[in-house]
Amino acid sequence: MSIGTNIKRIREERGFTQEQLAEKLGVTFQAISSWERDEYRPEFDTFVKLTEILNVPATSIIEDKSATFTTKDVIYNWEHMKTFVKTTARNFKMLNTLKAVDFAVEAHDGQTRKKSDTPYIYHPLNMACHALSMGIREDDVIAAILLHDVVEDCGKTLDELPVNDETEELVRLMTKDKASKLSRDELLDQYYGDLAENPKAALIKCIDRCNNMTTMSWGLTRKGIYRYIEETEKYFPKLLKVVKDEPEYTNASWLLKYQMESMLDIYKRLM
Repeated sequence: MSIGTNIKRIREERGFTQEQLAEKLGVTFQAISSWERDEYRPEFDTFVKLTEILNVPATSIIEDKSATFTTKDVIYNWEHMKTFVKTTARNFKMLNTLKAVDFAVEAHDGQTRKKSDTPYIYHPLNMACHALSMGIREDDVIAAILLHDVVEDCGKTLDELPVNDETEELVRLMTKDKASKLSRDELLDQYYGDLAENPKAALIKCIDRCNNMTTMSWGLTRKGIYRYIEETEKYFPKLLKVVKDEPEYTNASWLLKYQMESMLDIYKRLM
């Protein structure tokens, strides 16, 4: 496919008319039309802005896209994951986890993942299955995974959580203070510094980051992806070391590091 054909295809996939895209770019709709007919090509600065508005890498416009692939937002059914987590929790007598599952499902009811129709509960359930598949059976860890976003995103308080004090503390550490008057960098330094003091919290955050990285190709803007890459490279080597230094998490740390660094490399190459 030509550059013009790619521009038209992506514009239509994003739901823009030529007039709407032209307005966002500060050009005429005739200019958009001429690009799509391959009569002209956008200037460099306009092209960069075009990729940002369409939220695609430059290669999506420049390269031949004669071969297309089917993508999907989810791999597993969230209700099946819920059943698996609850069954495992019963078998291993993980009482906090059993309470946390239903609480999290109710708290996240009606919420969806960014730029998708995927129920938000898919995220913590997927993280819980990830941890269980790595052999982690600690009740407070799995319960905290399931509840890690309910205070920050659902308006719940720590006192409302139906779990023990250790699980509650892990959720507290995972929760960013949205009311803080610190700058973004100061807030992140404090946030990740506190996480690094607790190996279980560091483990949960690494699993969270791996899970979020699998969706950032469609859940974040290009600017957001760049920022996410920079944040990951700045803070997560320390968290991974904290996890690795705990004998019971050594195998998990290897898998998490491999997944995280592999995805970072893939995104950098595609960006």
